Amino acid sequence: MTTTRGAGTGETGTGSSRRAVVAGTVGNFIEWYEFGVYGFFATIIAANFFSPDGAGGLESLIKTYASFALAFFFRPVGAALFGRVGDRIGRKPTLVLVLLLMTGATFLIGVLPTYATVGAAAPWLLTLVRVLQGLSAGGEFGGAVSVMTEFAPAGKRGLYGSWQSFTVALGLLAGAGLAAILGAVLTADQLALWGWRVPFLLALPLGLVALWLRLRLEETPSFRRAAAAPHAAVGGEPVAVPGVAATARAIAVGAARLMGWSAAGYTFLVVMPAYLQSSLGASFQQALVATVLANAGFALTILPAGVLSDRVGRRPVMLTGTVLIVVLALPLLNILQDRGSGTFLQGLAVLVAGAVVGLIAGPGPAMLSEMFPTGVRYTGLGLAYSLSNAVFSGSAGLIITALIAQTSDVDIPAYYVMATCVVSAAALATLRRDGHRRPLGE
Repeated sequence: MTTTRGAGTGETGTGSSRRAVVAGTVGNFIEWYEFGVYGFFATIIAANFFSPDGAGGLESLIKTYASFALAFFFRPVGAALFGRVGDRIGRKPTLVLVLLLMTGATFLIGVLPTYATVGAAAPWLLTLVRVLQGLSAGGEFGGAVSVMTEFAPAGKRGLYGSWQSFTVALGLLAGAGLAAILGAVLTADQLALWGWRVPFLLALPLGLVALWLRLRLEETPSFRRAAAAPHAAVGGEPVAVPGVAATARAIAVGAARLMGWSAAGYTFLVVMPAYLQSSLGASFQQALVATVLANAGFALTILPAGVLSDRVGRRPVMLTGTVLIVVLALPLLNILQDRGSGTFLQGLAVLVAGAVVGLIAGPGPAMLSEMFPTGVRYTGLGLAYSLSNAVFSGSAGLIITALIAQTSDVDIPAYYVMATCVVSAAALATLRRDGHRRPLGE
């Protein structure tokens, strides 16, 4: 077998590295496919689960996003729980367990009774399933990124880690594409009655394929070595076990560095359909087309950004993305608000919005992985990511919708992502210039 030496990972076969990318990303695809579908069908879910008369409305939509946010706040719990397990017994068995929970919870949404059937129990049942999804999603990121970056060949951690972000785009695009197809072939009544369930039910066959792939995954060489010799030297220096305080500081810094990605990513890629419908009067199909374009732009820049960060460093690439969002967020949103701007210009605006988020998302996983040694990597990067997502992604729809309802200011989404990206830029400025060249600490 041909082998290459990964930075801090030892000898890894190219076949193992490729399997690590596929097995690591497949669960992530299912996770973001479901979260995208939930966001795309938010108005229908609001009417079915949070409205006694099935009419929906802004209040029901806010409740739907509250359930959405609650699931995100269980992500850190899942990251801590599964991260600790993954750092102790291994990446592979933990990722298999996480996948089973994620697939089961997503499938359950497709069979839940609505408010019209079981009354007030419906929103509670939906929220409970969302909590289970939050737990599984919290355990997914840390394990998947650990596997991909610990198997990555030398000089390719940015590329390998960027596949995690790329499957975010693929999952969201798959969800948006399926929602668009259902919206085109079904009547509004059919979509509201049973059509919205189809994407959630499809999680079961997807999950079975993902399970087969993960059962074939090998344990990472970094974990095997760290388990055999916890204090082995890396780069000639013995590795000290990080204390709780040092790990907590790294988690806080990591969350701050991801804040802009979390807020802008969910605002532009997931919350946008409901915003366009409820605030700008767009149709369901128009909102989905805009979201597909935004996610296409996102997908186009992720892998190139990861590759570029392997050459010039994580800091310049990610800082460029955050600064561009601060500068462009309001003008791009104003283009969408201007009915006279034309379809082409509006499409270009959402494409660009997604593309600049991709500049942050591409190098982001590798940047996080490089912040933590093997013994706490699954837990540390998982908690940093999930905390940032809990506060700034999961709450995005709730915050934006509630503030627009209170202020009637339709520029709120732009202000939200601009503020978070300013903080992220400051945190990213503290990144080491040579962090992408240094071996992963074990």
